[in-house]
Amino acid sequence: MKIKTIDLVQIALFAAIIAILSQISIPTPFGVPISLQTFAAALCGYFLGAKKGAAALLVWIAIGAVGVPVFTGFRGGFAVLLGLTGGFIYGFIPLVLLCGVELKHKPLRIALGAAGILACHLCGAVQYALLMGIDLLQSALTVSVPFLIKDMASIAAAYFAAIAIKAAAKRFSASN
Repeated sequence: MKIKTIDLVQIALFAAIIAILSQISIPTPFGVPISLQTFAAALCGYFLGAKKGAAALLVWIAIGAVGVPVFTGFRGGFAVLLGLTGGFIYGFIPLVLLCGVELKHKPLRIALGAAGILACHLCGAVQYALLMGIDLLQSALTVSVPFLIKDMASIAAAYFAAIAIKAAAKRFSASN
């Protein structure tokens, strides 16, 4: 499979966008910050599609895993992936894949994004429960349920932002 230069540039750009938006965060007392990572991951999927979006996300995860401080709070390293927030980081993979599904009826893409949010929150709540030694319900009530509305709004915002960015890019390329 031949990869185009534009694809590599887009993958690298979106890995950087995820890293930057990850730093816009608010710490919480239970160790899982409120951040713009969800918006960034969804935007990545909606703009790039499932394959390139997943590639960008995996580049971000790999860079973070080797110690580059691209996760929230300027953290990096494999320990982050094994820590309290690691499940959410892994959970961004189904989020990006579901946001990236191309459908003829475009508004259904928001519904797929919502399913991706649920998958992301499940991954995050499971890992949090295991590490904290609590049951899944208690974990979900702590690190998931309070943030579902914010994350669902992030999905919708990312969808409409991707549409606007694609339209602007199309106008720009047509004028050059």
